[in-house]
Parts: sequence; C-alpha cells; structure tokens
Amino acid sequence: MAEAEGEAGHQISLFINSGIYRFGDANVVFMDPVRVLNRSYTRFNVSPSVYYSRFFQSSSYSTVIDDGVPTCANKRKRSKNLKRKLHELNSREKIADQRHQEVRPVLVNAHATLLQADLLLEMMRNLKNDGRSDAKGDGDSNPSDIELDFVNLGSLWQKQFYDIILNVGVDGVESCDKSILPAFDNFVANEGSDDMEAEIFDRKFILPKKSCFFMSDIGQIQNLVSAEADYGFNLIVIDPPWENSSAHQKLKYKTLPNRYFLSIPITKLTHKVGALVALWVTNREKLRTFVENELFPKWGVKHAATFYWLKVKADGSLIGELDLFHHRPYECLLLGFSHGEDANSEHLLRLIQIPNNQVIISIPGDYSRKPPIGELLVDYVPGCKPARCLELFSREMLSGWTSWGNEPLRFQDSKFFVSRRMVDG
Repeated sequence: MAEAEGEAGHQISLFINSGIYRFGDANVVFMDPVRVLNRSYTRFNVSPSVYYSRFFQSSSYSTVIDDGVPTCANKRKRSKNLKRKLHELNSREKIADQRHQEVRPVLVNAHATLLQADLLLEMMRNLKNDGRSDAKGDGDSNPSDIELDFVNLGSLWQKQFYDIILNVGVDGVESCDKSILPAFDNFVANEGSDDMEAEIFDRKFILPKKSCFFMSDIGQIQNLVSAEADYGFNLIVIDPPWENSSAHQKLKYKTLPNRYFLSIPITKLTHKVGALVALWVTNREKLRTFVENELFPKWGVKHAATFYWLKVKADGSLIGELDLFHHRPYECLLLGFSHGEDANSEHLLRLIQIPNNQVIISIPGDYSRKPPIGELLVDYVPGCKPARCLELFSREMLSGWTSWGNEPLRFQDSKFFVSRRMVDG
C-alpha cells in the first residue's frame, strides 16, 4: 500500500511539471492540456479558466457503477439509449458497433483506473484555477471579445494586403523592432527562445518560442513541401474538418468533403527517413472505412496502431454514456507510417513498438479542440531528435512545430492567455 501511494505521489510530482500522469504499467495516461501547452511559453500561460470552459459542472451520473462505468441517473436518457440498442442496425452500424464492443473493455478499464487515482482526482477538480481571482485572460488590449474570422478573411481577394506585425520583446518589455509580414499564404516564424506578441487588425496574438505557421486554404498546402528531403517532417499530426451533416457542427467550424483530403501530399511532406502520421477521426463508420480503404492507401501510409481519447469531466465522470450510439465520449487517433526514401529496419522497429489501444484521458477544451499529443508520440518517431513536427488543419501553435491551416491563430488570441507575472504575483 505504501509503495503504491509513493508511486502515485511520484506521478503527481511529474504531472505538475509535465501535464502528463502515467498509470504505472497500464496503457493509460491522463493529460492536462493546459500544462502541456504552457511548456511552449516563457512569459504567458494558457488560461485554464478559458480553456476549461466546459465540463466543469457537477456530474450528471449517479455513484452506481455498472461494469466499471458510472450509470446515467437520467432515466429518460437510459430509456432512449435502450431503444437505440433494440433498433435494427444496418450493415454499417453493425460494423461500428462491433468496433465499439471490441474496444469497450479497454475504455472501461482505463476509466476504472482513473477513478482509483484519488490524488489525481483531487487535482482535477482544481485544473480550472488560474491562480487569479478574475481569471479573464490578457485580452484587455483587444477592442472586443469577437474573434477574427480567419476562415472568412482568407477567402477574400484582399487577403494579400492583410499584414501581421511581430513585436520582439524581452521579459514583457517591447523593443522598437517590428516586422511586418503578409499574414496569409506566408511562413511566419518566431525563431527566438521567448514568446512573441503579434498584431492583426489591432488584436494581439501570442506566438510560442521556436514556432512557425502558414495560414492558407488547402489549395496552398504544396508550399509546405521542401525541395530538400532532409527538411521534410517526421511527425505529422492531422485533424481534418471532416464533412458532417450535423447543423450544430457546421455552425462551429466549416467542413470539407472527404475527397479533398486525398490531395494532401503526405509522401512529399515526409522526411527522407519516414514519418509517423497521426490522424484524428470520429467514430462514424463511413469515415473509418474511407480512411482505411482510400485515404491511407492514397497517402502511402501503413496503419500501425489506434489510440483513444476518452473525455471526462472534472470529477472523473465520462462526459456522456459510453454506449450511446451517436455520441460516444471518445475519439480515435489512427497512427501510421509514411515511408521515406531512406527508411530502414530501425525506423520500422520503432513503429512496431507503438502500443495499440493506448487510452489518453483528459477534460475537453473548446469544441473540437484536441489535446496536444506530440509528447506521447516522440518515442516512436523515426529519425533524429528533436523531431521535425507538422500539424495540418491546426488551430493553435506549439513550440518546435509548424502549424498549417486556414486558422492556425484561432487559439493564439491573447484572450486565451494570462501573463505569468499576474499568476506568479
């Protein structure tokens, strides 16, 4: 018992610094995305109160445990779910349900493991605390809380005239040096070891150290391809705006027909020793079939393993019923290998060593915002370290990464941050 408590305390200590809690030999990790993201910054922190704007309400579950998963206390939901189970499934739905049943024990065990981690559960309840009484971020310099619509701006012919102003500063003191660059269809980099503040339309954005973004539509993605194979990427994370019939989702962000993603030049983006490719997908069987039968073959990617992101609330309960057919509280991360011209057996061995069915548990942030999973993948990335990392369809930036998409500055607005001086003070 003492040994177990000692190990839990050790993991808590590591978690405070890294944002990642590893459950011993279990194929499960808990992640605080805010702590992970903050390692990219020197003068700012991602605001937990803004990041965790959802799922900090009290649990909608009872304390009754059924097969390791809390049962829903809402009888209407349980009745609706039961009717769905009794409904005659079509062939595609049967395949989807079979996938779910195969991974269900893994998810149940992962959630049970979390519920037994008392020290971690206690910390989870306070993850939203900024260390400030107001906890509203650093958005005072912004004229309003209305965010810039980069998707719309990028579709206008005037986008070629829109500039971004980069302000170079140290310890919060702005220098007189300013760089003015095109905001769209252009590589914009912060090559320094400190955060950089930038302005577009009088709104302030925070660029993490040693980061780069290229903001464009999918027609300009070829600009990411380097003429030299040594400058390709060996870790590529992709979170496509999959087409979806949900009107709610279409209001949140614009989607693209699946066929558009076939044109992404993964092979040309791959480093000469190869690349680990990580693709976020939903639980829709139509989508999984498309990825397995068309997308990965077109990209030249060989599937190696599947990870699962299990979403919980601050009290450890699932954000929804595990067996609810169309709204399951988890998403999939498909991992595969893109061969480079110099790939060898050592690089392939790393790929084989990827554990299948690893579960990443976290409290979700804003709608469709994914946890930063790069650190969980670096051990399996072929080639030398540090890895050359690329995120496609990115909506935020990370230190050491190139971020591409039509709104990579979406979560870089200063309103999503707090000054470390305010927190420490």
